[in-house]
Amino acid sequence: MPVQSVIPLKCYCNNYPWGNQAAASLAARMCKAHNPDFTIEADKCYAEMWMATYPELPSYALDSGEDLQQILNNNKEKLIGKTVLSKFGADLPFLPKILSIAKALPLQIHPNIELSKKLHEEDPENFTDTNHKPEIAVALSKFEVFVGFKPKEDIQKLMELDSLKQFLPSGDAGGEPTNETLKKVCANMLKASEDTVKEVEDALAKLTKEQLGQNQSYILDLLPRLQAQYTKADPGTLVALILMNFLTLSAGEALYVPADGIHAYLSGDIVECMARSNNVLNTGFCPPAERNSIDLFTKVLTFKVHDPKEPILQRLDSEKSSSGRTAAFKPPMSEFNMLVTELQKGEQETVKPVNGPGIMFVTRGAGDMRAGGDAFQPKEGSIYFVGQGVDVELNASSDDGLTVYRAYAE
Repeated sequence: MPVQSVIPLKCYCNNYPWGNQAAASLAARMCKAHNPDFTIEADKCYAEMWMATYPELPSYALDSGEDLQQILNNNKEKLIGKTVLSKFGADLPFLPKILSIAKALPLQIHPNIELSKKLHEEDPENFTDTNHKPEIAVALSKFEVFVGFKPKEDIQKLMELDSLKQFLPSGDAGGEPTNETLKKVCANMLKASEDTVKEVEDALAKLTKEQLGQNQSYILDLLPRLQAQYTKADPGTLVALILMNFLTLSAGEALYVPADGIHAYLSGDIVECMARSNNVLNTGFCPPAERNSIDLFTKVLTFKVHDPKEPILQRLDSEKSSSGRTAAFKPPMSEFNMLVTELQKGEQETVKPVNGPGIMFVTRGAGDMRAGGDAFQPKEGSIYFVGQGVDVELNASSDDGLTVYRAYAE
């Protein structure tokens, strides 16, 4: 029996403690909406719904229950296409997720390809592949995030505070910090004793917003919030508040995090997509036993980003759109792009064929879809694999319209 070019999928959630609880989690609600085998339990936090073929939490054909990766392996040229096969093989090179964030994720970076290969060889249980993990995040609601490093002049002003001078490298004469200085400051903060972290945070809490200045006064609002989430002894709070950009994105806005880019998502519901990898180095906003080597973390950390606008990923018109209702996010990497189609009730869109495989999912509303010669009725939570070379006709029928995302390689 010939395989369909468009395959409805069922997916699953993981239960990290930073996720929203039970049905408060968008990831859990979307999972429940399409997967009859999935049950939301009242006492569990649901953090991420994974879509695609990464072996830790793979997707399955909704009707047959067959592993999506096995279907792709058996139908490589039809579903993936020669172009993507020649670049990446039969494994989907991207991993899209829905994240529902109740409190800060671990302060983290994703190692580059060279380091990923080394770590995987040395510790394959904790570093499960050899790939890098640059990623994008598209906000589905208000989304708060620490990402990259502040402008150096902002960091310099904070490091002049008496409580923070101790983190400067010995012999530092002050002035605008270099990237090498920042690396040492970051390491010193992460290595500080719990008592030192508490003392510094107590000192910060006594400052006034006037002392911090208008553009950094948010520190006083976030400090007690982070302490309530991870105690007064977690060094991630110091690194995030003193050294990193704090951004708030509205629904529809997106950011890009390169490999080795420091970040910690704080709150909100997002679409996240990354290169096919699950490698991560954590050093804060998590128990000490779960932290990776601080020396390794700071050794590979990049300090290129000092502009809070730089991580923002622009929404572009898509050449795949037939009616102008589909936009694209195109990160500076080869593994994937992201399409988003937004329709109001009664509107239609035909997304032109893509020269490679995709994972498509509905985040709002309901409607009708024709693709690959078959008819579907997508609704919030519906997830599909879309094979290469297929045009997708979408019609919005609900009062909420229809919003559809698709991660794809080409």
